[in-house]
Amino acid sequence: MRTVGVEEELLMVSARTGEVLALSPVVTSPAASPKGGEAEEHEFETELQKEQVEFATSPLTAMSDIEEEIIARRREAAARAEKAGATVAALATSPVPVQPSLELGERHVWMAKNFGLTAREQLTCGCHVHVAVDSDEEGVAVLDRIRPWLSVLTAISGNSPFWQGEDSGYSSYRSRVWNRWPSAGPTEIFGSADRYHRHVESMLATGALRDDGMIYFDARLSARYPTVEVRVADVCLQPSTTVLIATLVRALVETAAADWRAGRPPAPVSAGLLRLASWRAARSGLGDSLVDPLTMRDKPASAVVASLLSHVEDALTASGDLERARRTLSRLTEQGTGADRQREIHRQHRSFEAVVRECARITALAD
Repeated sequence: MRTVGVEEELLMVSARTGEVLALSPVVTSPAASPKGGEAEEHEFETELQKEQVEFATSPLTAMSDIEEEIIARRREAAARAEKAGATVAALATSPVPVQPSLELGERHVWMAKNFGLTAREQLTCGCHVHVAVDSDEEGVAVLDRIRPWLSVLTAISGNSPFWQGEDSGYSSYRSRVWNRWPSAGPTEIFGSADRYHRHVESMLATGALRDDGMIYFDARLSARYPTVEVRVADVCLQPSTTVLIATLVRALVETAAADWRAGRPPAPVSAGLLRLASWRAARSGLGDSLVDPLTMRDKPASAVVASLLSHVEDALTASGDLERARRTLSRLTEQGTGADRQREIHRQHRSFEAVVRECARITALAD
């Protein structure tokens, strides 16, 4: 069974006021560890802005183990933040107004200089899923075949309805902000690992990107691990949703690899159509229509999600994850996505600060 690793980015916030705080350098310090500065197997890392922190799970095969580790890492992040008078929140954008504070490392300073407001405003938190592949050739074959399905993952994970103290009108506004980067978004079909690498080299040769870490495709070959990395999801409010995304990504990878081995070609869908599907998913979430990956036509979200489950059913059955995926999707349909829950909290309290405080509570308890 293919191993899976999950990376989550979290906001640093005040549990009392809901204010977003620039405390990640303090929280990522070894001295912030609840274990008194002992070396941690899973490092917490800073990101582009000082208001966010990132962690990664181990590469694991059992989804129950991944969920346990996500819960443990979220609780540890909250405990580290508490020492600095703060906590963490699994929010993909900040509901309250904030002026982000860029990290001052050489790479981030270069990004700020070259990208201006795009870099300065880029306070977004995503969820990235790594799935093991046997080779770059298999990895690129997978990238070519999972393209039409990635927008559905954005819809499922939507957890960023608010931006700078306003309702954005989107379920995943994070994805709209993220796509300001010139290297972000869907790609055309590559056809081979050699063509993939030549395309990346050509992008770097333009001088617009600093390094291959700025290849922000919706899904890419990892530069650090022998994995395919899928990057379209918001950080999810609840760990169970994160695990669902990881489950579906692995099933998509396994299904795509099997299709490649069987000689079945990727669907000839243009990047332009995929960009429209991505926008629709970000706008609607699971509450309206989506673009059906099989027909590239408008369909109810429930029908599109059912198509995704049908597409990966064999892989989910083989890994023993089918029933769990169905249960979690059913619960999301009934209770709403993270974006739906944020909006409900705001309706109840008429306060963006209350949204942050409640979501921080959910994150710390991994509720």
